[in-house]
Amino acid sequence: MQSIHSSDQQDAGRRHWALTLGALGVVYGDIGTSPLYTMHTAFDPTITGMPLNEANIFGFLSMVFWSLVLVVTLKYVVLILRADNKGEGGILSLSTLALSGKDRSRSQRRLMTVLAMLGLALFYGDGMITPAVSVLSAVEGLEISAPDVQHWVVPITVVILVGLFLIQSGGTNTVGRVFGPVMCFWFACLGAMGLVHILQVPHVLKALDPRYALDLAFNHGWSVFYILGAAVLSFTGGEALYADMGHFGRKPIRHAWIAVVFPALVLNYFGQGALLLSRPEAIDNPFFLLVPDFLLLPLVVLSTAATIIASQAVISGVFSLTRQAVQLGYMPRMEIRHTSESEIGQVYVPRINWALLVAVVALVIMFGSSAKLTDAYGLAVTGSMAITTIMALFTARDVWGWSRPRAAVVFGFFLFIDFSFLTANCLKIPQGGWLPLTVGMAVFLLVSTWRLGRKVLYDRIYRDALPMALFLERADRTPVRVAGTAVFMTGSVDKVPHALLHNLKHNKVLHERVVLMRVLTEEVPWVTRERRVSVEKLGKGFFSVTAHFGFMEQPNVPRALAECRPLGLAIDLAETSFFLGRETLVPSSRSDLSRWQEQVFIALSATALSATTFFDIPPNRVVELGTQVEV
Repeated sequence: MQSIHSSDQQDAGRRHWALTLGALGVVYGDIGTSPLYTMHTAFDPTITGMPLNEANIFGFLSMVFWSLVLVVTLKYVVLILRADNKGEGGILSLSTLALSGKDRSRSQRRLMTVLAMLGLALFYGDGMITPAVSVLSAVEGLEISAPDVQHWVVPITVVILVGLFLIQSGGTNTVGRVFGPVMCFWFACLGAMGLVHILQVPHVLKALDPRYALDLAFNHGWSVFYILGAAVLSFTGGEALYADMGHFGRKPIRHAWIAVVFPALVLNYFGQGALLLSRPEAIDNPFFLLVPDFLLLPLVVLSTAATIIASQAVISGVFSLTRQAVQLGYMPRMEIRHTSESEIGQVYVPRINWALLVAVVALVIMFGSSAKLTDAYGLAVTGSMAITTIMALFTARDVWGWSRPRAAVVFGFFLFIDFSFLTANCLKIPQGGWLPLTVGMAVFLLVSTWRLGRKVLYDRIYRDALPMALFLERADRTPVRVAGTAVFMTGSVDKVPHALLHNLKHNKVLHERVVLMRVLTEEVPWVTRERRVSVEKLGKGFFSVTAHFGFMEQPNVPRALAECRPLGLAIDLAETSFFLGRETLVPSSRSDLSRWQEQVFIALSATALSATTFFDIPPNRVVELGTQVEV
């Protein structure tokens, strides 16, 4: 018995360290490649205007160190990772958790919904910039060893990025196995490179004193906001700690940060600082100049691999968030392919993949260098971080049971930090910060219009619909009942679906069994099998079936119907027809939408994936009945 218990402990330990290694490859790819450009950006005279001297080097290193301690370690690793929504994390998962609080007022629910849409929109802006700036900064290392290839940096970057997006349809399951070991080696190199220079200039460690950061802030007046804008680059990717919690778990993410990532980043940043203290001319590219010339090319290759992994993590995050957004009704239905039989979280969204590819390549060509791209970097990240803090405040107060003063003090402190960095990045708007802001606003308008349009459409369809109870009273007057089962997909089982009335009017028949099928997406990631379906017998051969799915699940109507058998409803798909309403949307003279919203909503509806494909219904069993609806 004791040996079995010991074996279980060993298996759990191996799994824990395997997940920790995996977290290094996926969760920390973005923040792990930030040393490539952060120090260079901080002392770029065209960006911050901060002179390169000992006081400023100490001040900026201190600012970076304490940002990693306060923002990443305390806020995310210690606190935000506690916001566990059935094992899942991320901005949409957190919003559903915050909405689950007791006695949530309508205004608070509206605020949470708006914040969720803003967070979703900003994440797409960040998803465009991260692959571009990461890969571009790595390839730029070639300029040091071979200045003649400078004009090849952009083409090489574009080729790498195109290749990265082309392999997405195959899934990341196989490639993902090498992510962890490569990033583990990357972090080991980061730490070793920095440690060598720290040992040569040990007094650089004086920058651990927070007073240097405070002196830097108070001695530079308003220009400190430009410096804060550069410091943000050191912790971009902090949101990934929470977003990927469902893939790896809270403990592996925490242990990877504390044991590997945090020490490696600090050593590398302080090593770059030590290099600049001894060789100020190294500011041209302090990261790559940490190593001797003969190691430069291998470092460029390793850096490129690390940035590809960082980009892959962001792209996968965009796919995952898109699936959640579709399930929760924030975006139209679209094709979502599962790329792994064992890992349900690995998905591929073709429409988003190609849109991202076009956007990322356009950014690389438009900006041409990582230094210019960093001007566009940070606004989306800090905006998402501020939204996360606000939602976490509500979660701590109403879900964790914190008192109002405690929640206000703790998260008020972090919100002050977030808004300081957000304000600093707003100064980048004229130089490039307008880009993620524009993308974010465009996505927000599309998402909000889609949600409002769906509500208006639902009200139009079901506002004057015949109550099901009244219809059943008259069901005996139907002249013919034919053999088989008819399933009518509907948004309200209390109302008679238009497709049912349409079929009855034109075909003058009803099936022996009629199932009113409703699919609901719950505000939890996963729904247990016991709660998957509920069946209600309405009488006269009519049944009401409600299928429940989590926002991380792909609805499958045939499978849900098969699970109705223990509840007294056995359905043979070979003898079943699915009746789906196909609404043709036209503008209304008395619409609740503005004219431009009408046009946008109609256009988005035209791109939505058919219910047949989305709900995995056999096409040969589907009957579509068209109706015209004004919006």
